[in-house]
Parts: sequence; structure tokens; C-alpha cells
Amino acid sequence: MSVARSASFVAAAAIAMLTMPVAAQTPEQFYGGKSIDLVVGYPTGGSNDTWSRVLARHIGKHVPGKPNIIVKNMPGAGSFVALNNIANVLPKDGTIIGIGAPTAPLDEKFGTANVRFKTAELNWIGRIDSLINVVFMWHISPVKTFADAQKMQSTLSGTGVGSLVSIFPTVSNNVLGTKFKLIMGYKGSRAAQLAMERGEVEGHATSWTAVKVAHPDWRPTKKVSMLVQFAMNKHRELPEVPTIIEVARNDEQRAILRAVMNASEIGTAFFTSPGVPADRVAALRRAFDATMKDPEFVAETERLKLGFNPITGEELQKLIAEVSSLPPDMVAKVRAAWAVTK
Repeated sequence: MSVARSASFVAAAAIAMLTMPVAAQTPEQFYGGKSIDLVVGYPTGGSNDTWSRVLARHIGKHVPGKPNIIVKNMPGAGSFVALNNIANVLPKDGTIIGIGAPTAPLDEKFGTANVRFKTAELNWIGRIDSLINVVFMWHISPVKTFADAQKMQSTLSGTGVGSLVSIFPTVSNNVLGTKFKLIMGYKGSRAAQLAMERGEVEGHATSWTAVKVAHPDWRPTKKVSMLVQFAMNKHRELPEVPTIIEVARNDEQRAILRAVMNASEIGTAFFTSPGVPADRVAALRRAFDATMKDPEFVAETERLKLGFNPITGEELQKLIAEVSSLPPDMVAKVRAAWAVTK
């Protein structure tokens, strides 16, 4: 063998040796010694941030290789900043887990501004709980019931246009004739609730989890009036508060609201990047499932009074596909309900 051919053979063998272990890595080998960034598309203090930090404290030990889990908040545009970064910028190797707006499939369908992601291409890991949002008013507001909100204007603190904090009251206005006026620009649900306490606005709309965790005394002491819950079915802790479906006046309104409320079924859902190798996606999904049964995780949720109702990544992926495939006539009606009016 000539010197040149021998050198080429050695070089090729060296390259093969360098590349083969990487290609053949198991999830345990890949994740060993690494960290996973859990990217939260919201500021600190809200329910998504709370759940993300609880999950981060427990899921790492169930992922092969036991990587560290580091929570990183990336708020902006109702979580679209985080979603766009995960879909287009951050690594697509399984070292990113994210959480964003459960309405993202609808936003994508509507062509909402700043949407540069495809929800069906994200690899969904699992849902901790369905998401039930509520509208509530501070005790000094004259608006005490949902019927009152249809008769007189009231102000609600809002965050980003893509957030459920803003979307659900807007849908209520457009479909059911409520007169909620959103005062936008608050940096997360915590700041928005503080604005209500200060008297800057009359009320707020956010997840029931965020309210009961941050202010467990508000409802028992009647500091707030709960007007409606945005959900398909009543939360067991809010039996006297009507759902948005119950206050609808006709079948068309109910059909539109059901399509929107599918977002509540997506709920507190976690995903990893598109293009992640299938074995790593499977490893993250099984780690999520194991976490939901972890006695330490369950004990922490009980201590924090966080109810949960998980579904697997595979089930969640199907739900995302269903929400993404609304028929054109319903898309038009839901888009009209979604639109912000002046």
C-alpha cells in the first residue's frame, strides 16, 4: 500500500472512530453529565412558572443519565418569544424542554403575528394538568357576576396579546357581549394581580392555579368575585362558578367556545424541540410519565395545593394535531371571536 493510500486510510478510520460513538450514543450516554434547559415562556410567579419549577426539581432523576434541569424564563409576546426560539434557534438535540401558550395551535392556524413555529412539529412530552382560567374582580368593583359584566364595562389587567390572560376575555367580549376593557402591558400575572390590588384595574383573568397558589385567602375571604371559568367542565374547587360554555346562549356560541376551550385541555403542556432523535424524545416522555407517579413529586404538589391530571406525550401529540385541524368554517368563526376589537 502506498504512503498516500495508507495516510488516507488512517485518516478515514480516525474520522469514523470520532463519528461512530456519537451516532451510537444511547440516551443515557448522551444525557450523562449534561444539563437540560427548561425554557418558560412567561415571567416568574405565574402558574406556568410554578409548575415548571416543580417539574424541574423531580424529572431529572428519571431521565437516563440524570442530567441537571435548569429553569430559564424567556417571557415575551404571550410566550411566542420562547416558542420561536425553541423552534428555530436553540439546540434540537433534546437538551431543551419548553412550555408556552396552550393556544399556540390556534394562533398558528390563524396566522397570528410573530408566530414562527409549527406546533405539530414540536415533540410533545406530556401535560401536567388541564388549564382552567378564571375572571375575577376585586371586591370594590360593582361587577359581581358574569351578567353584570355583560351590562357594564369593567377593566382587567392584561399582559401580552398572545396570552390567555388577554385572549379569553377578548373571546368573551366578542362572543357573549361582555364589556371587559383590557389594560395591557403588565409584566406577567403577578404584576397584573398587584395592579388589581392597587386599584389600577377592577379585575384580572388568569389560571385558577396562579390565584390559589399566590393568594389562597382571596376567595375564602371574599376579596374577589369569581365571574366565570374558561373550561369545558367545572373545576372541582369552583362548583358555584359557571363555565363559559354554560353562559353561552345558543348552539353556535357553544360550538365556537368549545373550539377555543380545547386550549384548556392542552393545558400545562411541555415539549422539546423539533428534530430531536426519536430515542431521546421517548426517554423524555417516559421520564415525564415516571415523574407524574413519583411520590416526592406528588407530595410537593399536595403541599402546594396543585391538583394535576396528566396525559402522556403521545396523547398530547394527538390532541395538538386535532386542534390544528379545525375545519375552515369553524376557523373563520373562532378567528372572529379571537380578534381584538377597539
